[in-house]
Amino acid sequence: MKQKKAIAITMGDPGGIGPEVIVKAIAGGAGKHCVPLVIGDAELMKAACRLSKLPLRVRPVSCAAEVQPGMGGINVIDVRSRLSSRQGVPTAAAGRAFIGYLDRAVELAVSGEVQGIVTAPISKESLKMAGYSWPGHTEFLAERTGTRECAMMFVSPRLKVILCTIHIPLRDVPRKINGQRVAQTIRLAKKGMDMLGISNPRIAVAGLNPHAGESGIMGKEEAEAIIPAVERARQDGLPVSGPFPPDVVFHKAWRGEYDIIVCMYHDQGLVPFKMVAFDRGVNVTVGLPVIRTSPDHGTAFDIAWENRADPSSMIEAIKLAAKMKLRRSS
Repeated sequence: MKQKKAIAITMGDPGGIGPEVIVKAIAGGAGKHCVPLVIGDAELMKAACRLSKLPLRVRPVSCAAEVQPGMGGINVIDVRSRLSSRQGVPTAAAGRAFIGYLDRAVELAVSGEVQGIVTAPISKESLKMAGYSWPGHTEFLAERTGTRECAMMFVSPRLKVILCTIHIPLRDVPRKINGQRVAQTIRLAKKGMDMLGISNPRIAVAGLNPHAGESGIMGKEEAEAIIPAVERARQDGLPVSGPFPPDVVFHKAWRGEYDIIVCMYHDQGLVPFKMVAFDRGVNVTVGLPVIRTSPDHGTAFDIAWENRADPSSMIEAIKLAAKMKLRRSS
């Protein structure tokens, strides 16, 4: 039998629900799909096991080769850092700590020691307090791997979306929507579908404006940027349609007419996605030279370290990372 490869799971912000959902996911059977290898703080992982009343043993290891598969234990690469004892709040110490976890995970993934990375949630406030300028995981991973084109794709059984723009203010979105960016996101949508094993996907593109601009009456971005990008993508052989009015396209995808929607901005895609898949949705970074997934929720500081966090999305993120295939472009 072929041995399952390790998946690196970064612990996320120590003050958030990351440690809790990781131990619950591993206890809930995530190890059936891969060999989980947590990158984080061993003592906090032990505390999360005690909090969750789970009889899991934390096994400190120094590298992926030392990982012991099997239920009943959690393999942890202990990345030492000076952590504040405060939980449920962002701190500079936490920001420095989780960047250390991420750096180690990228090293393991790029070297091929692990099959992919699953990231527990981080706090953008902790990141800023620690003096870093990355808005989030996506930008950090792109920089660390030298990736020029990547996008956030959100996956659930009935709805999948990919974003043209992500962590920017809404007022800045229209000037960021140009033909090159839309065409790039359409290509990444196709790549994301390949990674999921969907060989002939039906890609829909949402308009930016109400009624997809209504022939320029409600906005010119469709005519000037989105429609030309869709037409070029079709000429390149990509199975794409649109742009569709945003208030219609999600219903079409929910009915099964499309496999993925290219969305123009963060909340256009994530409001409907989280409405239908909040507990089981998975975030995938498409375009990286490594597999990366994460739960689709945040640090949930308001319930952190209270044994109230639901691990469902973390379980799905681990399962998907183990299942995905990275098909490199020639």
